[in-house]
Amino acid sequence: MNTRFKLWRRHLAWALPTAILLAGCNGGEVGKPPQPHAIATYTSASWEALPTVSDDDLLAGFGSWRSACTRLKADPVWGPTCATAANVPLTALDVRSFLKEHLDVYGLRSASGSSNGLITGYYEPVYPGSLTQTQAASVPVYGVPEDMIIVALDSLYPELKGKRLRGRLEGRVLKPYDDAATIETKGVKAPVIAWLTDPMNLQFLQIQGSGRIQLEDGRQLRIGYADQNGHPYRPIGRWLVDQGELKKEDVTMGTIAAWARANPNRIPELLGSNPSYVFFNRNPDSNEGPRGSLNVPLTSGYSVAVDRKVIPLGSLLWLSTTRPDGSSLIRPVAAQDTGGAIAGEVRADLFWGTGDAAGQLAGDMKQQGQIWMLWPKGATLPKVPEVTDSK
Repeated sequence: MNTRFKLWRRHLAWALPTAILLAGCNGGEVGKPPQPHAIATYTSASWEALPTVSDDDLLAGFGSWRSACTRLKADPVWGPTCATAANVPLTALDVRSFLKEHLDVYGLRSASGSSNGLITGYYEPVYPGSLTQTQAASVPVYGVPEDMIIVALDSLYPELKGKRLRGRLEGRVLKPYDDAATIETKGVKAPVIAWLTDPMNLQFLQIQGSGRIQLEDGRQLRIGYADQNGHPYRPIGRWLVDQGELKKEDVTMGTIAAWARANPNRIPELLGSNPSYVFFNRNPDSNEGPRGSLNVPLTSGYSVAVDRKVIPLGSLLWLSTTRPDGSSLIRPVAAQDTGGAIAGEVRADLFWGTGDAAGQLAGDMKQQGQIWMLWPKGATLPKVPEVTDSK
């Protein structure tokens, strides 16, 4: 996205990060009891250790981060730094001086000690649709259901911060809310924001977490993530691989869309393999980017979605990776969004913008990269959750 589901994210114009489409796991060493360990570590580094960025990228990345300071004024970590940043002139010399004076550098490493991780991309798609149901536009885009109950678990259990249950009351019993397959076949008690022409476009919208609907009269309706049905996200690309329909290395939004066009009768089966379902709301139409989880407009090329268990929203990061064509991509980026498929230690999803060209870049983006976190001097580092590997 509160764009994506921040379980979400993210939808294409003809391609999508394979990372959102595939998953993996590890096992423990036999004979030793499982030991808890942090899912990531922060390693102190020097400013001289950072790869060099151009002045243009430096200013654009700093500007993207500073634009989110309106949401961080009351934040105990970032509030004071943001207050100072507001008065920094946008020159490379002044920005570099500010960063070095107020922020320390920490390299992000996985639990195994690796500094390399997966960097993917996402974007804001534009799909044809209508405000009324027509023969061509018959796929509903639902708002939040009237009968969905949300329980914030951290109100009782602080250790479950950010965890929520979603369900429906049946008598006095709270039952899990309907999965995607049930919603697709039976509908849901929810407002219909718009109608799309293709069920695959709705699925891609749910993955991206936000998008625009091109109406018949030339206007565009902007929509964004509002909530989700509480079921886990299962990559539809992974299902196609498991079914023997695609090879793992061939999974992109383009190949998924092509498979759907060639197998229209199996689309319900494909969509039903992902039980998660995203509900949307209307967003103000503007020339700014869509709003992410931090509720600030995303900046093309300089906003990223992260796993907030590892990287707090609002953080300023230093990203070193490559574009799909192999050329270098080094710049400061702002952690302003989240996504259900964006999980892991060294992990980021780079926002590429709106429309088909951005979708092509996002869909082809599946690169290795490194991330450094720039953290306010003297502030306590984030507490990273611990996990215990299974045997």
